[in-house]
Amino acid sequence: MSNKNNSKLEKWRNNYAALVVAISCLCSVVVSWGENWFMSALLSVGVIICGTIGFFDLKRIFKKDI
Repeated sequence: MSNKNNSKLEKWRNNYAALVVAISCLCSVVVSWGENWFMSALLSVGVIICGTIGFFDLKRIFKKDI
């Protein structure tokens, strides 16, 4: 039974992990905007990179399902 749960978790992690990281970076950027410009810039780059990876992951998933 634990193998079945692990496989579902691994599938979810493979499909949506980059989007979760991008959303968390975006939330951190919004909350800390203007306090520390270096950290805001670094997190903004993380939003762009992880968001791009997540977008292409979703595109691949939808293409595979069709």
